[in-house]
Amino acid sequence: MLSMPADAKLELIQLTKRYGGTTAVDRIDLQIAAGSYCCLLGPSGCGKTSTLRMVAGHEDATDGDVLLGGRNITSLPAAERGTAMMFQSYALFPHLSALDNVAFSLKMRGVAKAERQRKARELLERVSLGALVARRPAELSGGQQQRVALARALITEPKVLLLDEPLSALDPFLRVQMRAELKAWQTSLGMTFVHVTHSQEEAMALADRVVVMDRGRIEQDASPHTLFNAPRSEFVARFIGGHNIVPIDGARAAVRADRMRLSRDALPAADGVLPATVRGVEYQGSYVLLTLTSERVPEFSVVLSERDFDAAPWHPGQHASACWDAADVHVLAA
Repeated sequence: MLSMPADAKLELIQLTKRYGGTTAVDRIDLQIAAGSYCCLLGPSGCGKTSTLRMVAGHEDATDGDVLLGGRNITSLPAAERGTAMMFQSYALFPHLSALDNVAFSLKMRGVAKAERQRKARELLERVSLGALVARRPAELSGGQQQRVALARALITEPKVLLLDEPLSALDPFLRVQMRAELKAWQTSLGMTFVHVTHSQEEAMALADRVVVMDRGRIEQDASPHTLFNAPRSEFVARFIGGHNIVPIDGARAAVRADRMRLSRDALPAADGVLPATVRGVEYQGSYVLLTLTSERVPEFSVVLSERDFDAAPWHPGQHASACWDAADVHVLAA
């Protein structure tokens, strides 16, 4: 049975990456507990992939340190770090079988054929591919290829598995299915996963902790629940989505779109009331998303349940008063 090392706390200390005059990662500090699932989340160019590649040893850090289990691995080669990388493209060898793809890294380390194939078979069984060990990548579905890539990454028994946008190449239905499988594997292995994604939905569904990055810095590091209910900044609130940014008492504040109510009464503008006009109506199945515009906030959204909307439908061009309770206001950092 595969044995996973327990001492897998990952620490980044003032970690920095510069490409010429461009700073991709700017002196970030981060601690990721052993056995946790951490997602690095942010828009393209925010520094999340550069951070992952420095942890993996595929990029040299310009400054700062990477510690794994208390050991400084900043200058070690990738193969000696105790990490394994699962790439976005899976990077499987097209001419090798699933079994030989999984066993390949042990072959490079000089492990005897019988032993490396035994371990590879065990892992392929674990990811429900025991019957497909002889197939080549072209004979496997996208989800099956991903499982082969996962088994290949796990065969070296790393302390930390690094995942670079592993679901982005899959169709939406398979992406949701594989998302659930990734979380189940991480839980059953008790292993530290660090997962880079630009998908807010993916990060919220998978992670124990979400690290939101922008312009090479960490904007917020929190649980999904805290991140959604208490975004630290306007950037986080807008990037996570589901929030409206409104001026209250001269400050910027976030109010969740599903906590806003719409009234047909022409209420005067106040801190908890926003006179507006409905601009768009989008049916989303279990809820309806309304886009509105007002003098104080050029564009904002209100989420209504399907039942509430059906009971009193709204149409573009209608005037409305958007209302919210003071308890639902979250003041953002300046």
